[in-house]
Amino acid sequence: MDTTDKRFQNILPVSTILLLVVVLWYAGTVWLNAPGAIERVITPRLEAGATYTWLNLIEATMGMQRPVLPSPHQVVIDLWTSIVDWPLDSPRNLLYHVAVTAQSTLVGFVLGTALGLLLSAGIVHSRTLDKALMPWIVASQTIPVLAIAPIVLVILGSLGLSGVLPKAVIAMYLCFFPVTVAMVQGLRSPQKIDTELMYTYAASRWQTFWVLRIPAALPFLFPALRVGIAAGLVGAMVAELPTGAQAGLGAKLLTGSYYGNTVGIWSALVMSALLGLGLTAAVALVERLVLRTHGNQNTAPGSGVGTSK
Repeated sequence: MDTTDKRFQNILPVSTILLLVVVLWYAGTVWLNAPGAIERVITPRLEAGATYTWLNLIEATMGMQRPVLPSPHQVVIDLWTSIVDWPLDSPRNLLYHVAVTAQSTLVGFVLGTALGLLLSAGIVHSRTLDKALMPWIVASQTIPVLAIAPIVLVILGSLGLSGVLPKAVIAMYLCFFPVTVAMVQGLRSPQKIDTELMYTYAASRWQTFWVLRIPAALPFLFPALRVGIAAGLVGAMVAELPTGAQAGLGAKLLTGSYYGNTVGIWSALVMSALLGLGLTAAVALVERLVLRTHGNQNTAPGSGVGTSK
């Protein structure tokens, strides 16, 4: 099978699901907007003597200024006009808000990844840390981020910290957990024969960690990083809500809800989804490069690590 056929097989399922989502979206638009369209558009014109068919009703549901559910083409038009009609540094440009949220997300992702790696290394090498930390790490994720975000932001604000860092801390809170859990499993994945071989070579704990455990953990790390950066995006957007921020996709959602701008809300949601896809795609690209460099493309979790001369 050539490369074109493989690409087609990869694209076809995604395109089918996308088409199905768009069709269902249009159907939902007609269903949810029909009562408002009948009340605001159709009824007044019928009273004026005009005649309307069900096609006119569908057209009315697709063009409402404040729809319950905007149609896909309304969202696309709003996205396009926002990006094209305003400069990049304007709060009316969605790319401006994307840059603000992406900055907080990436800083939180880096902090969360670093924290997760440090915690996992400590847990793997110390039974005391394993028993002392792991239950609290799991328990930390039972606290809703909507509840903890205002507390963290108030505490950091009282310390004089503002701007990107408080939002990045919330993103870090959601990022570190999947990295920690995955890396603990990955660092413990080498089989006993592998660790015994390192012992035979008189390797130190640091050499065993770097040469054996880290390569074995890479197939576990990158799926966790994809989950972590998506969770960090959610955390960054949630952190923008209680602060009354003027910039960021979370602030854009909040502003849209205040003014009943449902089209603007959905535009921000679509843009946040595109940002999430872009960030996870970037992590996946790094994964391919790293695993190719280390020769671990075909290393499956739990399969052990081969040795080379």
